[in-house]
Amino acid sequence: MNALVVCPECGHEWVPADAAAEGGGEAAGERVVKDAVGNVLQDGDTVVVVKALKVKGSPSGIKAGTKVRNIRLVDGVDGHDIDCKVDGFGAMQLKSGVVKKA
Repeated sequence: MNALVVCPECGHEWVPADAAAEGGGEAAGERVVKDAVGNVLQDGDTVVVVKALKVKGSPSGIKAGTKVRNIRLVDGVDGHDIDCKVDGFGAMQLKSGVVKKA
């Protein structure tokens, strides 16, 4: 599977398997990920995008107020610490600073 993941905010592209190999082990229990307003996020939470995000290759992008369900926290590249699927866009990673807990 040669799928690329793209950050809608900055356009950075990477292969998820490569990022997992570089990251080493899971450290989710040791670190705390907070949303744009300071709420602590956990795996499985539902979040809402707080600002419009441009998506490379898409004419519309992700609108503010879009709900993203069942997030997974990861040690991402360039601060992208939320792995999720956005309806209409597919799998991607987001920065916790552009979402708030629903």
